[in-house]
Amino acid sequence: MSAATTEMATTAGETYSPRQNAVLESALALLVEGGERALTTAGVARAANCSKESLYKWFGDRDGLLAAMITFQSSQVRAEPQSSGAVGRAALRAQLIGIGANLLRVLAGDMSLALNRLAIGQARRDEAKLGRLLREHGRKPIETRLSALLEAGRAAGLIAFDDTREAYRTLYGLVVRDMHVRLLLGDGLDDQSPAARAEQAIDQFLRLYGAERTTGLSPEGRHGTGPAPERAGAGNERTG
Repeated sequence: MSAATTEMATTAGETYSPRQNAVLESALALLVEGGERALTTAGVARAANCSKESLYKWFGDRDGLLAAMITFQSSQVRAEPQSSGAVGRAALRAQLIGIGANLLRVLAGDMSLALNRLAIGQARRDEAKLGRLLREHGRKPIETRLSALLEAGRAAGLIAFDDTREAYRTLYGLVVRDMHVRLLLGDGLDDQSPAARAEQAIDQFLRLYGAERTTGLSPEGRHGTGPAPERAGAGNERTG
């Protein structure tokens, strides 16, 4: 995977200034503490110690502010910077584990849960604006970012799949499982850390989509001289 491709796959998305980020954090905290009714322009301005004029200038109306809050949350779902010596399958695995662990941390956070609960509460309304904003500014950028990373891995000969969206959905399902639904229903987290859960999920994904399973390539790409040795228990892995 080239450095340019990896950077594109892991840093896509809107960014805000430090001051704007601080305002968005204040708005999210206000939503967690007081619910939808607390999320007014005046309330956010007071909590963030800024003017309502600045809010309108930066984010537009209330829907624009909500979209920015969601974008701010989704922007945290990215891979951690890798060392310059990381190459091949090991680099791809580390990138996927990093983004998977960050996805779990964001989904389990109070701010994400508050936004999703609010969207669920609005789902029966005619417009359901917040649900649409969550899809467009939350789930879609994350899917785009992860799909780009998967396609970069495929281009490098490290993983093999025909349908990018299906591969993404498999990856997302392995990482998140039913955790988000359980948290939204008030259940607690188990003792497994986000990093450990992500590592387990990514290893399951690579067993399913590793290029050596379907092409006989070595785990490091297209330079192998023969089929990879059969893994112990291959074909019997649990994926849920």
